[in-house]
Amino acid sequence: MSHARTVLWLSCPLRLARILCRAQLMKHKTQRSPCPPAMENGTQPCEEHPPAATVTEGAAKIVFPNANEVFYNPVQEFNRDLTCAVITEFARIHLETKGIQIKVPGEKDLQKESENLSEQEKETAEQKELENLDPGDQTRTAAVGEICEEGLRVLEGLAASGLRSIRFALEVPGLQSVVANDASARAVELIDRNVQLNGVTHLVHPNQADARMLMYQHQKASERFDVIDLDPYGSPAPFLDAAVQAVNDGGLLCVTCTDMAVLAGNSGETCYSKYGAMALKSRACHEMALRIVLHSLDLHANCYQRYVVPLLSISADFYVRVFVRVFTGQAKVKSSASKQALVFQCVGCGAFYLQRLGKATGDPGGRIKFSAACGPPVTPECEHCGQRHQLGGPMWADPIHDLDFVGRVLEAVTTNPGRFHTSKRIQGVLSVVTEELPDVPLYYTLDQLSSTIHCNTPSLLQLRSALLHAGFRVSLSHACKNAVKTDAPPLALWDIMRCWEKECPVKRERLSESSPASRILAVEPRLKANFNIREDANPSSRQQGLKRFQANPEANWGPRPRARPGGKAASKDPEERRRLLQNKRKEIAEDPVQRAARLKTFPCKRFKEGTCQRGDQCCYSHSPAAPVASADTPLTDCPETITKISAKPEAAGGGAAGPGVD
Repeated sequence: MSHARTVLWLSCPLRLARILCRAQLMKHKTQRSPCPPAMENGTQPCEEHPPAATVTEGAAKIVFPNANEVFYNPVQEFNRDLTCAVITEFARIHLETKGIQIKVPGEKDLQKESENLSEQEKETAEQKELENLDPGDQTRTAAVGEICEEGLRVLEGLAASGLRSIRFALEVPGLQSVVANDASARAVELIDRNVQLNGVTHLVHPNQADARMLMYQHQKASERFDVIDLDPYGSPAPFLDAAVQAVNDGGLLCVTCTDMAVLAGNSGETCYSKYGAMALKSRACHEMALRIVLHSLDLHANCYQRYVVPLLSISADFYVRVFVRVFTGQAKVKSSASKQALVFQCVGCGAFYLQRLGKATGDPGGRIKFSAACGPPVTPECEHCGQRHQLGGPMWADPIHDLDFVGRVLEAVTTNPGRFHTSKRIQGVLSVVTEELPDVPLYYTLDQLSSTIHCNTPSLLQLRSALLHAGFRVSLSHACKNAVKTDAPPLALWDIMRCWEKECPVKRERLSESSPASRILAVEPRLKANFNIREDANPSSRQQGLKRFQANPEANWGPRPRARPGGKAASKDPEERRRLLQNKRKEIAEDPVQRAARLKTFPCKRFKEGTCQRGDQCCYSHSPAAPVASADTPLTDCPETITKISAKPEAAGGGAAGPGVD
């Protein structure tokens, strides 16, 4: 600092000095070369701002900082594509009642190409008839990117970069407005920037607020949203109570859960605290996760005389996604108890049984009487293997899909495959969904059945054929590749596996008498299974070779780090951070020579007490000049010493054992 500035700083008041210094700093900045604007590909970044990158997904193009300030996960492109497809069909159904037709990009051109000349002539005649009608009688249309006054009011409660909201505005027709809300000020700034970049300021309205408070402020019927999308990082449990109140009657609620460790049974007590149900560890954990989320949604809605109707429930990658409609009706709420069920699952063989919470029966007068269900459906011990049962749930026991609605979405995506980047996967997953048995909750897996009795695994077609020959229904499940969803009771299923074991015998002498395999195979099968392949055993989606189950396209395919203020999580290389956190609870293997030398630096506590009888074979030091061991260092026995002592005949006899050997 120069002498003149020092004198000025000491003589002027503090406020004036600050103003002068600020002016000097601004002058210094203007003398520097101006910072070039950030390019779309992230080149020429400004030094004062974090570097930015442009991502194109669907019809949207967003700019987000490379630092982990705002969350963005390219893995969930399938999630966003499927959501756009579902909301489009929901808008079609919603606006048809008002006499409005939606125009989806690509659908009209495909229809014209598929029509023949006679149908084109019919369309021309119909067009002339429409021209002769009065303007008020003509069919109204809603296109993409235009405001529809009677269209859907959409809320994205946790918008992050705003990509999903912008895609709604650019790809879904029939929208009135889209509120892109986020609690982070940095995220809202980024949303506003991306909205202007895509030219959808007339449709998408950025908003900064807590998602729960925003939804609680829209509880009035006139202020509710037609569509609410919740895609949080982790559990959506804190937002469910507000969401079921803020969605319109008959509106669409879309919820994503990425806390699959909790929903899959790793922490049953945590699952109960968040969703009001106990999750079990089982092969059908992914479908059970879907049903637990639906149970939680219906439970929250029942508090306000509302109930949910599932449209589509998907388990994909590392998350589950549910689409439900929320209705109001006190009479229908009474039947919610009969839609929930507890699960009794055997810890030995994995057989499960469902116990409904309520019962709805009709009387001769046409009225429905609701009462408590009777149970339990199992004995204290499993009738197949003699093991105990675990109790899980409650969970949703009714169908988790509306097959008519799923068929409409599937048809729209199939006839217009160029609309989404993940169209093939959407076709495959929805095709398997349409093939699932709607009234059969949960499923078994091939490896579960064969590993229980320690036999070779039959092929999927052989097991499906055996069930079909026995007169049972069977299907796949989109949640698991080797799933067997069937209405056959566990007794019939184990009879089929007993018949299969006779063709591929198991060495019984290797089985423990108390093991589930020994007890199951000790019973002669009552059902004679037929494993000849049937034509209807191979599902249509499998015959067509559809992309039904996603394979990881790249390394580390899964959830991304949580967004942090200032991008703190991006300060380290993800690979390096992952390497440091792996096996953090396991001890690193140590060289035996280095370990012996390290232990020799600690004095032997038993030698000081005069009780150590190992002498030179002791792994600790008997020298008085040895350094004193720290209090944090545990006193352990050297494995080499223990092995040598135990090998001696006198150590194995009735004499006194060495110190430390209990």
